[in-house]
Amino acid sequence: MPGATVRSRSRALRVLFDQPYLLLSLTSLFWAVNTVLGRFVVGHIPPVTLAFIRWGGAFLIVLPFALPHLRRDWPIIRKHAVLLTVLALTGFSAYNTMAYYGLQYTTAINGLLLQSIGPLFVALWSFVLFRTRLTWRQATGICISLTGVLVIISHGSLAVLIGIGFNRGDVWFLIALLIYAYYTAALRQRPAMHPLSFLAVGMGWGATLLIPAVIVEVASGHTMVFDAESVLSIVFVCLFPSLLGYLFLNRGIELIGANRAAPFMHLVPVFGSVLAIVWLGERFEVFHAVGYGLVFTGITVATRR
Repeated sequence: MPGATVRSRSRALRVLFDQPYLLLSLTSLFWAVNTVLGRFVVGHIPPVTLAFIRWGGAFLIVLPFALPHLRRDWPIIRKHAVLLTVLALTGFSAYNTMAYYGLQYTTAINGLLLQSIGPLFVALWSFVLFRTRLTWRQATGICISLTGVLVIISHGSLAVLIGIGFNRGDVWFLIALLIYAYYTAALRQRPAMHPLSFLAVGMGWGATLLIPAVIVEVASGHTMVFDAESVLSIVFVCLFPSLLGYLFLNRGIELIGANRAAPFMHLVPVFGSVLAIVWLGERFEVFHAVGYGLVFTGITVATRR
């Protein structure tokens, strides 16, 4: 019976990893919580330290499972060391550090709103790197879902949308998204490695690249406050937006491509608004329904062949 249970779980995992839309939706959910959490821990965990602990912790979690694949893939890792370094820097080290730093100076709402620009950046890098153009269907879907995001963030009011203020934290967040979009588009060049070994290299090397910045941050007097909020936040970011989120993201992009996967970033503010309703007691309004409908319609249009 134990053997049958293991085989059943293995089949369930294989089925899960063949569902790109589910994987990308879960990734957006994890990242929505991560954005809100990144704002919540301001004053508890400095941004560089948070990014370092996030990737270092996720690396330690995945290492026992990835070790056999790392040994087998070592010749490929050595051959593509430069490419893997660039991917670790853009997709792990720089992006997350700059996003957490931006959240020191801006609101979670602004962070959620700015992430909706991500698909446009992915399309830009896909064209620059590979001359891949958005199809009319993809462009239309992105525009529809982006409209839905704006409806949700602005509460259906043009005056609220115009009145949203932006600051230097938003600039950092935009730069972080531009860097992350490069990673998303460049995954097409990913070496033929096992997903766990690829993830372990990205996380481990990404954390290592942050060590000099952590030393500077600590030397400047920015240290972590060890309390329940900090510990629980670290556990969450190591497991969900980091380990599972990137595993799901990489597989989703592998299955349907960067341009078709990018519109799922518009689910981040959708999930963020749902979390506000569930956790913060905000009321469900008509503009929520309109915004959700537009986002799901746009994603459906953009992802259909």
